[in-house]
Amino acid sequence: MGVEDDAKNQNLPWVEKYRPQTLQDLISHEDIISTIKRFIDEDHLPHLLFYGPPGTGKTSTILACARKLYSPKEFNSMVLELNASDDRGIGVVRQQILNFASTRTIFKSGFKLVILDEADAMTNDAQNALRRVIEKFTDNVRFCLICNYLSKIIPAIQSRCTRFRFGPLASDQILPRLNYVIDRENVTVSEDGRKALLSLSGGDMRRVLNILQSTAMAFKEVTEDNVYTCVGHPLRSDITNIINWMLNEPFDIAYKNVNTLKITKGFALQDILTELHAYVHRIDFPVEVRVYLVEQLSDVEVRLCAGASEKLQLSSVLAAFTRAKHMVAAEASTYGV
Repeated sequence: MGVEDDAKNQNLPWVEKYRPQTLQDLISHEDIISTIKRFIDEDHLPHLLFYGPPGTGKTSTILACARKLYSPKEFNSMVLELNASDDRGIGVVRQQILNFASTRTIFKSGFKLVILDEADAMTNDAQNALRRVIEKFTDNVRFCLICNYLSKIIPAIQSRCTRFRFGPLASDQILPRLNYVIDRENVTVSEDGRKALLSLSGGDMRRVLNILQSTAMAFKEVTEDNVYTCVGHPLRSDITNIINWMLNEPFDIAYKNVNTLKITKGFALQDILTELHAYVHRIDFPVEVRVYLVEQLSDVEVRLCAGASEKLQLSSVLAAFTRAKHMVAAEASTYGV
């Protein structure tokens, strides 16, 4: 049986293979976990509402709580888990959830647990129906709603739950778990590769492990360039080239070079904008010029989100840098530099 389990784990994505199984395994949000532990130990668990960006441990936390509350034999009969992939309209609330919540288990004490993952995908009608179920069967069942956007949960449900915000994970929280997975999987990772994984993560543990696994499968070594290549993100050298072209070449040549690079490497202008924004803060420009560039880049991003043409917006970015170049030259001549 152990051999079968090992073989089964071999085929799992690393995100699932290394998902924390107990509350002790969770790597962050110590204050939230200690509070929930106290609730469980004192047998006063309220209805819960976890919200925050993806990959920050919301689902892992409630599943670890469920394992602490119930034995493996009890788990299936005492826990109902519904995800966004399941139909969770008003019909499911009135039938499946209501049936589960309203029935007691004869030989088991305590309450049942209903986990509604990605609850912000539920319709307002379904949430209103759920509100009544939560209210009516509190003595028999506890609900845990998990969502990315708190604003999409109706106020009536928010007021019936104890809310916990799961913020993005800090790099020093992600790094120990990342190193653990690297050691277990015998992956060769360079120091700049680690930094690239952390910078691309955005505080999302799931994203880090997915990028690590993809890069490890595609390349022999996980380096910065290999990580960026694997996710289709502009390399640091590409951004340096783009900046040099925009500041040192004539407008038409710079446009041709940047457009060719975009097409050749399949970059989205949005990705280039994100890197340009970080780069602008490192260029030794006068403050007025940096402010001007950041404003122009933000306007381009807004227009891209509204569905504007990438070619036209690329011209706009080039125009902003050309204007910035003239602003710097004009300021230098004013002060006689």
